[in-house]
Amino acid sequence: MENQIRFDTVSQYNAFNQHKTLHPLVSVLDLSKADMRSKTNMYLGLYFVFLKEVDCGDLRYGKQYYDYQEGTLVFFAPGQVVNVENDGELYRPKGYALAFHPDLLHGTSLNQHIHEYGFFSYQSHESLHISERERQIVLDCLAKIKYELEHAIDKHSRKLIVSNIELFLDYCTRFYDRQFLTRDTVHKSVVERFETLLTNYFLSDSPSIIGLPSVVYFANELNLSTKYFGDLIRKETGQTAQDYIQDKLIHVAKEKIFDQTKTVSEIAFEMGFKYPQHFSRLFKQRVGQTPNEFRALQNLN
Repeated sequence: MENQIRFDTVSQYNAFNQHKTLHPLVSVLDLSKADMRSKTNMYLGLYFVFLKEVDCGDLRYGKQYYDYQEGTLVFFAPGQVVNVENDGELYRPKGYALAFHPDLLHGTSLNQHIHEYGFFSYQSHESLHISERERQIVLDCLAKIKYELEHAIDKHSRKLIVSNIELFLDYCTRFYDRQFLTRDTVHKSVVERFETLLTNYFLSDSPSIIGLPSVVYFANELNLSTKYFGDLIRKETGQTAQDYIQDKLIHVAKEKIFDQTKTVSEIAFEMGFKYPQHFSRLFKQRVGQTPNEFRALQNLN
């Protein structure tokens, strides 16, 4: 990609920001000390967390303004590309960054569940907006990591650094749970739109043309990342997005089964299944009866 900078190592990112490399696999940076720069697309080979010191009051989520003013946390995982609109103007970043290489985690418990921190897969407009109190906790976590980096490396250094990163990520999980709750009106609107899209999907020819409705499809329709969408639906409904879709599918299927003019195979194809036996298997898992058994029982009532 044109005008793309790659950051495959911590030292590369440190050099870009005029920071000394204290550890080859992890760094905490005060971005205000970097030189003026232009907006550039970046390929990231590291884990990054940015604490952006910005006023979020003019940012919007759908039709809603963000409700936290003190700062924003944005997360990126290795392999992601950050696309930045380049207006040619120079700027100096403001805030802090935590950057660490995946190799830092090898052999640690964090390496086993780093994938569970779903916010590394969120889009930038799904970032975490934190209160002043939460911001102080974030800065305290970063300060502890920085302290270890400035301390002479010994046999305890790596364990303490990784433990503090894990503690920091656990706090971020708590903060995201709070954000899902405090932005309840916004998220309920997303659930309502999801329900409308799901209903309209089955009222249209989409199942027979596109196939079974997927979590990815609805996340794209709502302009959300699949992970954020899934987390949001689970927080609001207590179900995974996939379970929510399948519940709707079974509800629609039950209505169709009442139509005696259609075979179960015809209904399966209408619902988006490629193979009728897959429909029958899912129906029995959810209802406890095969479609034919369900139809026969309804006819007796």
